Amino acid sequence: MKRTLFSLFAIPLMGAALAANAADAAPVVYHYGMQLDVAKVISIEQANDRCEVAPAKMTYADSKGQVHVLEYLRQTEMCSDI
Repeated sequence: MKRTLFSLFAIPLMGAALAANAADAAPVVYHYGMQLDVAKVISIEQANDRCEVAPAKMTYADSKGQVHVLEYLRQTEMCSDI
């Protein structure tokens, strides 16, 4: 029972701590063909005000547990109804 309660609170806090550490790191700009080691996506952020291709940031953990921030271009979600 104690383990279950601990897990319920510890796991979300660990995710928040990983995201906070990644926020301190400067994002690496993605280029075509770049080798990525993505074990877990923590968050994806992108401005959503217009239909266009715009920079987005993905915060992820690699297979060793290190957190990285990747900046790349993607079409915004405002274009999804077209």
